[in-house]
Amino acid sequence: MQEKSISVENVSKVYRLGSVGSKSFTDDFKSFVGKVTGQGSKDKNIEENDRTSIGQSEYVYALKDINFEVNTGEVLGVIGKNGAGKSTLLKILSKITAPSTGEIKIKGRMASLLEVGTGFHPELSGRENIFLNGAILGMRRHEIKAKFDEIVEFSGVSRYVDTPVKRYSSGMYVRLAFAVAAHLEPEILIIDEVLAVGDTEFQKKCLGKMKDVSGHGRTVLFVSHNMAAIKQLCHRAIFLKNGGLLKEGDAKSVVDYYLKDGREISISKSWDNLNDAPGNENIRLKKISVSPAESETDIISIETGIKFEIEYVNYVEGKTTDFTMFLFNQDEIMMFESGIILSQNNDSVKGHYKISTIIPAYYLNSGEYHINIVFGESQRYFLYLHNDILSFEIEENGANKGSNLKRSPGILRPNFDWKYNLVDYV
Repeated sequence: MQEKSISVENVSKVYRLGSVGSKSFTDDFKSFVGKVTGQGSKDKNIEENDRTSIGQSEYVYALKDINFEVNTGEVLGVIGKNGAGKSTLLKILSKITAPSTGEIKIKGRMASLLEVGTGFHPELSGRENIFLNGAILGMRRHEIKAKFDEIVEFSGVSRYVDTPVKRYSSGMYVRLAFAVAAHLEPEILIIDEVLAVGDTEFQKKCLGKMKDVSGHGRTVLFVSHNMAAIKQLCHRAIFLKNGGLLKEGDAKSVVDYYLKDGREISISKSWDNLNDAPGNENIRLKKISVSPAESETDIISIETGIKFEIEYVNYVEGKTTDFTMFLFNQDEIMMFESGIILSQNNDSVKGHYKISTIIPAYYLNSGEYHINIVFGESQRYFLYLHNDILSFEIEENGANKGSNLKRSPGILRPNFDWKYNLVDYV
């Protein structure tokens, strides 16, 4: 049986809306007595109808009935949209705030990197903050000194290590903070989306270091909106939505579920009434669709190619206009953008128009895709933008369809014109 580093049982976090600190001494005393006696407080026994609407109640759940475990040496990804409760969960795990209900068991020394400058004293130099953070982690001075040069080299702030950190840029701050957290050998490392502050080169170094940390049997909790990094780095993931744990499992399946959440496969949409159609005073859509370019069925596969069509009404006159389609895969990686100049020399005319193109067969790999569209003026200004207007799936070709073979790796699936001939017998 694997050893558990973190165990989260029925954890909820409730915040009271409105004025802060408005409770009377009697209310505070009752809350304190409830916590001591285990009988709970009002915060722990909120009626369902008191928390159904932020606009009508005093309370709101940031987290509700969260349960999961993290094995020692495991890298767990925590994903979800803004406001899902990710940062609240990490703050509870880091003991910055306490849960309203539930219990958390943590085994091992923990280092947290939740926001730029966490745990740093702005008046102290980088050198002094390294030793301060090490002491907070329970390390002896000689242990910190042994790691000091490695920390400074990794962070890239050697020139400023004796400068007060209040004069550091946000990028320098987070580089040093990550270097300290990762190199002072905590058993558990918790990292929020702070790596987005660093440049691309440093982010790569951080991901490499987190792989190294987990490879030495230490546990990592990693919050990120970078789904490729979650898939690459994490063994498992949890998906939080509206304060609840919606899905838990291997990183790939959870990320795929998260990316599909709220998105339905829809290869064709049309609007007969322009008043109900998506658009604005510049553009109104009438129809948009994707379909097999060369097939008698409605199934889009590797070998059929894809026909894209859009019909719209243009209300713009006397402008230079253009249209661009952006195609994304299920990992939110943009495959390409492609478009057309609709009018030149400020000669746009009001009217009903149709645009179409074909994405060739054997161009894209199998999988799910979605389309964003943009109508622009002079390739500088938006006339109308619509994200996720269509979602569709490309299936395997006839030879592999329905087989037990896994999806081919990679993004593209080109069918090159290979040459083959016998040169000589041996």
